[in-house]
Amino acid sequence: MLDAKTDGRRRTRLAVSSMHVFATLLLLGIVFGADISRWVDSSPALQTGATVFTGIFVQATPFLVLGVLVSGGIAAFVSPGVLQKVVPNNATVAVGVSGLAGMALPGCECGAVPVSRRLMDQGVPTSAALAFLLSAPAINPVVLVSTAVAFPGEPTMVLARFLGSLATALVMGWLWTRFGKAEWITARLADRGHDHHSSRWETFRESARADLLQAGAFLVFGAAAAALLHLVIPNWVFTHLAGQLMLSILVMAVLAVILALCSEADAFVAASMSMLPLLPRLVFLVVGPAVDLKLMAMQAGSFGRGFVARFAPLTFVVAIVCASVCGYFVVGLR
Repeated sequence: MLDAKTDGRRRTRLAVSSMHVFATLLLLGIVFGADISRWVDSSPALQTGATVFTGIFVQATPFLVLGVLVSGGIAAFVSPGVLQKVVPNNATVAVGVSGLAGMALPGCECGAVPVSRRLMDQGVPTSAALAFLLSAPAINPVVLVSTAVAFPGEPTMVLARFLGSLATALVMGWLWTRFGKAEWITARLADRGHDHHSSRWETFRESARADLLQAGAFLVFGAAAAALLHLVIPNWVFTHLAGQLMLSILVMAVLAVILALCSEADAFVAASMSMLPLLPRLVFLVVGPAVDLKLMAMQAGSFGRGFVARFAPLTFVVAIVCASVCGYFVVGLR
């Protein structure tokens, strides 16, 4: 009985802590908003940073919320077995089908990892599940629409992102079909599902709440990082990068890995770096949903550290190449 009570108290603390923190920060922002505004207005540099942060956050939030709602709906109402039924037995063909299936299941990369792991456990070829893992957070409608909004007047960026991300997923899936080994995946999927007695609406609510808090934190971090880049990095650095295409591509690829943004909001961060050509920013958008720090941590828990040590570096290189090639033919060297 004592253990049950202790476990219950622990679950209660975990259930309310994140939402309490979120509500407290929101309340503090409302109460001290005027004082913060006066402090920011006293410094032109801070005013510029605040403008960048607010612009990115306000534009990206609707797409983040939409993605979270869709992701919660998938967790509650869509079984991973639905995809298994349409995946062909031939591994090579299955990679293509699973890669394209990512268009129909919008959500961020955080939700794609456990779904892909469960697909493997249900008999879907590993290569097909990995193709889905890479395509779902990158070519779904929410991400493509947010990219179109972030880059008004540049519809080629949407097409280039779609092609570069899909190519990355397919190439990695086919490479796994040819060279991958089952023993590289050592971890098992932990059963972190909701109580079997919970209703689907409770599952939807809890999944959406958890995804919103997690993804929202990465959005705030990304918007703050973009604002900080405008403040601490002189314009001549970006001007120099703009004149060094290969260097700017590499820098943006590394930045995508470090920032670990949500794929539903990263386009607004990339759009804010208007001093750089479109091609390096496209690389940023293709690399981010495919490999970043949070993804590597999640993949290590679901697939094993040995898998990540092999999969992540290769994905990084493949994503850069696919984005650069597709970008060259679609958006050009600009």
